[in-house]
Amino acid sequence: MLKKVTVERFKSLVSLDLALGRMNVFVGANGSGKSNLLEALGVLGAAAFGRVDDETLQRRGVRPGVPRLYKSAFPQTKAKNVPHIFFGAEAGGGASFDVTLWNPIENPSPAWRFKTENLRRSPSDAVLTRTTTSAGAHNAEQGMAALKTVELAPGDAVLELMDTLRSYSIYCPNTPTLRGLVSDQQSREPIGLAGGRLAESVGELLRSGQEDESLSTAIDGVRNLIDWASGFSAESSIGVPLSPSAARSRLVVQFVDRFMAPGRNKLTGYDASEGALYVLFCAVLALHPRAPRCVAIDNIDQALNPLLAMRLISEVCVWTGRTKNERQWLVTAHNPAVLDGLPLNDPSVCLFAVDRNSAGHTEVSRIDLEKALQLRPSKEWTLSRMWMNGMLGAVPNV
Repeated sequence: MLKKVTVERFKSLVSLDLALGRMNVFVGANGSGKSNLLEALGVLGAAAFGRVDDETLQRRGVRPGVPRLYKSAFPQTKAKNVPHIFFGAEAGGGASFDVTLWNPIENPSPAWRFKTENLRRSPSDAVLTRTTTSAGAHNAEQGMAALKTVELAPGDAVLELMDTLRSYSIYCPNTPTLRGLVSDQQSREPIGLAGGRLAESVGELLRSGQEDESLSTAIDGVRNLIDWASGFSAESSIGVPLSPSAARSRLVVQFVDRFMAPGRNKLTGYDASEGALYVLFCAVLALHPRAPRCVAIDNIDQALNPLLAMRLISEVCVWTGRTKNERQWLVTAHNPAVLDGLPLNDPSVCLFAVDRNSAGHTEVSRIDLEKALQLRPSKEWTLSRMWMNGMLGAVPNV
């Protein structure tokens, strides 16, 4: 699990040193820099893979961009004149990886060049050090740390950190892909970045639940979130009532509507509520045995009723904390109800306010629950109400 992330001179993130928990929720105005933070970790993941270019960035859900847009360019700051950007991450056990990347603003190369790399088991135990002088004999577009990991034994804390970074991606599901109407441009197992393979991954999750009692209990919690359905499954699309003009995949998600008459009470993902599909998407990422250890979801609350958004984030905090398969999430949200679903008494659940200061730099601060509650005009005020009234920051100046 990632304990800390450091970013310098990337987009609106001039200087950021952020301690993370298991569940990390970022709220802020549009344009405050929430997505920039998620993408910074994606760039570091590409560096851990060994190459940073448009292909490896898109593979991780990062919007590819030219150096003049990736590098901070605020006037009257030292960052404007520094040609490189810096990313680093530290795991809970002390293993760390950091990298300095460079690409000229004029006539940039397709791939970013590695200027420095540091891979450590601890501050005093260096596995690999790459400096501007030592890198001369190596391909500047190839990460040396990625090559070094092939020499590490399974279970090595450094290898686990690098694998976590390499598997990190930013998910942003959309309804047509979840319904199976369009293909996912970044498909993978268990589920694509836009929600591709939803039916397949749901079927795999249900089969895994048959062999794991605790997972089966968690899946029951998923069913409870879809209140109009008595159950869901993954079924063959053969024989499914579907318009001839709609795309037909091999498998479809099927729901049983508890209000409809038997024989006409089965709905597929083509016709069911999009909110139900988003719930299943989150459940797969949190509970599927092959889901990545560390993921990001941009706008986790989209398409959800406020009460459902509150319940879902509460359940996700439970699902990701299962000791058998603990996961780390970084998510952005705009629905105030999400705040009321967070168990902030759990120190591993972190709520962050993202703002831009007077110079336009993105600043991220953790919201302390105890201090926030002291600001309430009365005990009836919820965190969502406090946020909407500007008492927690992270709101637009409109």
